[in-house]
Amino acid sequence: MVTNPLAPSWLTVPDDANELPAAIWPASARREGDGVVSVGGVPVTQLKARFGSPLYVIDEADARARAARIHDAFAAAAAAVGTTVTVYYAGKAFLSTEVARWVTEAGLNLDTCSGGELAVALAAGVDPARLGLHGNNKSLAEIDRAVEVGLGTIVLDSEQEIERVAAAAERHGRRQRVRLRVKSGVHAETHAYLATAHEDQKFGVSLGEVEGLVADIRSHASLEFVGLHCHNGTQVFGSAGIAESARRLLEVHARLLAGGPVPELNLGGGFGIAYNTGDDATDAWELAKPIVESVAAHCAALDIPVPHLAFEPGRAIIGTPGVTLYELGTTKPVEVDAETGGTATRLYASVDGGMSDNARYALYQAQFSVRLASRRSDAPPALVRIAGKHCESGDIVVDADYLPGDVRPGDLLVVPATGAYCFSLSSRYNYLPRPAVVAVRDGEARVIVRSETEEDLLSHDAGVVL
Repeated sequence: MVTNPLAPSWLTVPDDANELPAAIWPASARREGDGVVSVGGVPVTQLKARFGSPLYVIDEADARARAARIHDAFAAAAAAVGTTVTVYYAGKAFLSTEVARWVTEAGLNLDTCSGGELAVALAAGVDPARLGLHGNNKSLAEIDRAVEVGLGTIVLDSEQEIERVAAAAERHGRRQRVRLRVKSGVHAETHAYLATAHEDQKFGVSLGEVEGLVADIRSHASLEFVGLHCHNGTQVFGSAGIAESARRLLEVHARLLAGGPVPELNLGGGFGIAYNTGDDATDAWELAKPIVESVAAHCAALDIPVPHLAFEPGRAIIGTPGVTLYELGTTKPVEVDAETGGTATRLYASVDGGMSDNARYALYQAQFSVRLASRRSDAPPALVRIAGKHCESGDIVVDADYLPGDVRPGDLLVVPATGAYCFSLSSRYNYLPRPAVVAVRDGEARVIVRSETEEDLLSHDAGVVL
């Protein structure tokens, strides 16, 4: 079939529009004999009947396996160069008490970046010593609570936070472990809003400020300086950028050793996943080895010991195991002028959710894929754009993909790779209640985050007479 001229260059017409590409879908995703897609052994038709739609669905076994795989990959790479590693799950990707338990049971620590995320981690029963706290503008209350509960490490993001954390630690009679977040100056090859290590942005301090600020940290008896931290950005493929950031930080790290111990180096996370057939994500084992070996090589060149390492993956653990289930409401073929001349048809297919449950296209022009999930179809593929039901022309869930041309109202559609940053960024725009999050495993499904109702929405309206 000829490619629709409106399709982006990376998107090709599938040989079979019913296929579920393994790199994008949860490990357990299958199209069963009746044509219905199942995840975790549960057909999406059953999920829709039981929990409604939109619905976030997470393959629990896949999420647990990915957490363990990443942990083991970095642990093995670190051991090979004579050091150790701590892997933190970046809770901002998606956090619930259940997910907190999954990742900590897999051997990971947990990184939080707000008082709310900290509250979820504590409610899950995670040992505070295994928690970290990030953020460029931590409130005094957040800092105080973190110190009070015995949080493992606080990442200092500015000069002002040194005094704030030191004061809280002194008040609680603790010696608080801290890292200093640094902008390495390496610009990640990702969307501008996702790159976090270049100079002109809100996170961290410049390399030139580090030595003075570390001296300030070390002057406080209530603080224990454990090392530097850097995060290049998110949805980053390959290891070259992280390795270059490590080289720049290690040069400062080496100089800091003259003033006292610097036991750790935290290189952040941001490891990318495949959202569509145009993405080529790097496996954890292929990623860990070159990063850690690069650190070891730089340390050898500087004649310093390889420090304990830390990494903070989130999306790479929870992104691919998650999918979102929608019901198709209306379809609308639209004739569009093609750049190559003439016109072409784009089929707009509108679903019962949208930017309130997946804001990533509106924020970053993120490119997702989609499949018809409630039946099999042999109809020729048609270029579709999956739109939401919100009052915004930019309310797009999937910008471009091919679905069977006979898709119709009532069909169930599934958008894969939505486990990260979809629930976390969800909103109540147009007063749509947030969907539930359901974990599936071995043919069983259970709610791990309850859906909102209209009653929940009205309960926050002070003008409602009860």
